Amino acid sequence: MSAFRARGQVAIAGYAHSAVVRKPERPLGATAVDCARAAVADAGLTLADVDGVVASALFPTAGDHAAADGTSMVTAGWLAEHLGIDPAYVTGFQGMGQIPGSVAIATNAVASGAAEVVVWQRALHSPQGRYHGSAQLRFGGTQQWTAPHGFFGPLPMIALAANEYLQRYGATREDLGAIVVEARKNGARIPWSVWYERPISLEEVLEAPLVNDPIGRLDCDLPVEGVATFVFTTTERARDLPNRPVTVQGYANSIPTRPRLPLHWPLDDMVEAGTALADRLWGQVGVGPSDVDLPQVYDGFSPFVWLWMEALGVCGPGEAHELIAAGGIDSDRAGAVPVLSGGGALGNGRMHGVPQMLECYLQLAGRAGDRQRQDVEVALACHSSPHLGGVVVYATDR
Repeated sequence: MSAFRARGQVAIAGYAHSAVVRKPERPLGATAVDCARAAVADAGLTLADVDGVVASALFPTAGDHAAADGTSMVTAGWLAEHLGIDPAYVTGFQGMGQIPGSVAIATNAVASGAAEVVVWQRALHSPQGRYHGSAQLRFGGTQQWTAPHGFFGPLPMIALAANEYLQRYGATREDLGAIVVEARKNGARIPWSVWYERPISLEEVLEAPLVNDPIGRLDCDLPVEGVATFVFTTTERARDLPNRPVTVQGYANSIPTRPRLPLHWPLDDMVEAGTALADRLWGQVGVGPSDVDLPQVYDGFSPFVWLWMEALGVCGPGEAHELIAAGGIDSDRAGAVPVLSGGGALGNGRMHGVPQMLECYLQLAGRAGDRQRQDVEVALACHSSPHLGGVVVYATDR
């Protein structure tokens, strides 16, 4: 894999983040517009400077909720229109690798000269009713072979791979619970988190109802509403702006390697694709696992943490649960690998890969406040599962 030619040439210059709430008091679009304006101001710029808008607008639910622009999702075009600007570059990413895919689009736009200042945004909606509930009585296409048997939505999907992992490596539900406890501990320290000041014990995690054995209710991130916006520009220009630039070093995305029915994700498929993804990533960015000071792995469901840690080479195959049980990801422990120091999805709410991306930015820019970690120069953020998502590597501007 050839090195990323634009390595270090594009930087994040500023950001804004809304409160993350269970039930919002105002429309998602209104929050999105306010958040975009705040991010541009944080970067020391004005809307007149913005010539690009990039968004990832997937509404991640398997239920019957309607996808309405400005209400349950926010596209790049909708955001540009309601900001009252006419940028030359407006586009979005559709697919499962929402964060790395759209970050790649924003980075490439700046690197190529298609735009110089890009507003990048992810907005997540929390709908009324059951998040994955469906009143459908008939299914067509490939879903006809799975949905009538209860294999519908992401929960049975991750339960399948999790069961394989538990049986193959001797892991337990207690090992899964330890992931939730760590994520909630860190999320409880973040003022915008839906779980702010609400850490959790292992006993509470295990007492929660099972939804698809071995996945319990608290092994799943909570549907929330919130918005995050980042401003991308050239590193050269970012150096003249108020905040320390955080550069994009490269990225890699993944797709399933084998044809399967919807949501049929065997463990071996996920491991195989994750290993290939990591190989592409290290070739792109020119570093390896040992060079990353702050890996932030995706945790929409707790077992994803095991799979990402092993795919990225933080530990060997089947070793993640043992490393975690020994305190190996405790963000307060010297020498640990703090893969959930930003709280992740389990500690912030279902903001997709935003908590991972935000933690990388805040730590590298020296803007994490009381949570600031020392000697963080290279960080990475994961999103989705290893076979459907992706990874972005960030660094301080040297």
